[in-house]
Amino acid sequence: MEIRRVQVTGGSSYSIVLPKEWIKSSHIKKNDSLAIHIQSDGNLLITPKITHEQHQKIKEFDMSRISKPTYLHQLLIGAYIAGYTSIKITSPSRMSTAVRNVIRSFTQLAVGPEIIEETETMIILKDLHNLSEMPFDRTIKRMYIIVKGMHEDVMRILKTKDISLVDDVLSRDNDVDRLHWLVSRQYNILLQNTSLAEKMNVTIGIASTYFLISRIIERIGDHVVRIAQNTPTLITNSLDRKIIEKILTASTLSLDIFNNSVNSLFKKDIKASHETFESLIKLETLCEEINTLALQQKGIVAISIGYIIESIRRTGEYAEDISENVINYLVAEEQ
Repeated sequence: MEIRRVQVTGGSSYSIVLPKEWIKSSHIKKNDSLAIHIQSDGNLLITPKITHEQHQKIKEFDMSRISKPTYLHQLLIGAYIAGYTSIKITSPSRMSTAVRNVIRSFTQLAVGPEIIEETETMIILKDLHNLSEMPFDRTIKRMYIIVKGMHEDVMRILKTKDISLVDDVLSRDNDVDRLHWLVSRQYNILLQNTSLAEKMNVTIGIASTYFLISRIIERIGDHVVRIAQNTPTLITNSLDRKIIEKILTASTLSLDIFNNSVNSLFKKDIKASHETFESLIKLETLCEEINTLALQQKGIVAISIGYIIESIRRTGEYAEDISENVINYLVAEEQ
């Protein structure tokens, strides 16, 4: 950190000398303009980027260096989350159908990327999504609603024994994943160009909180999927209704913790966030009771109950993590 003194020029103007190394690395010349942003914490952000427009970044992938199409899928996700605006995939020979299917599957999953150019040996993707059109809070709310609905439908499966709902629950997890990728992408872009935070009407602090909560909700969605995958075993093996009722009670309590933790974020309610910790103790006690009952069941049924209860417990614990992040953020905001 460098300390520089503020000087008074002309009797009424205040000035400070900028670091020479920064001037050179930013390629700033005489008479160039700089943007100055007043941050919410009182700090000043000085940047050569006058506009809030996203910097165009291009990533290229050569299929001669990629052994499997599934590997390409992971690379595309990585480039998308890293904030690349264009992705170019090339091949020394005619691109295989498998590779083209992976690319099209990726564009269907991710929010924004579209194929804008295609030949036999090359495909170019471009992100057509406007950052300001999908604010962080709206995406988080959408993720929450989807996962909440998935959890409620899993409980409905146990109540009505309607196994046909399982596939529907599993399919919705893709929507949760794609929204989490979007939040991750937006957060990384903001870190690379903090002036965009002003355009999106957020601070880096709240953006960081939204990113962490997005990741937690995505993991809760994964646990709901795990519960859904194991419910058919309980139904087809005619599990004692008393155990089913206890599982439903634990699931309801877990969902309540999740609901309260997310609502405390949008209501900025520290007290409500703290109350989730007490509810989690009740949930863990109930889960232990059900695990004891599971030991009296057949092997495959006992295993499925174990998976379900572990995921119900983990949902509550992840919801507690949301509350912790909310409390940390709100305390920092009060400062």
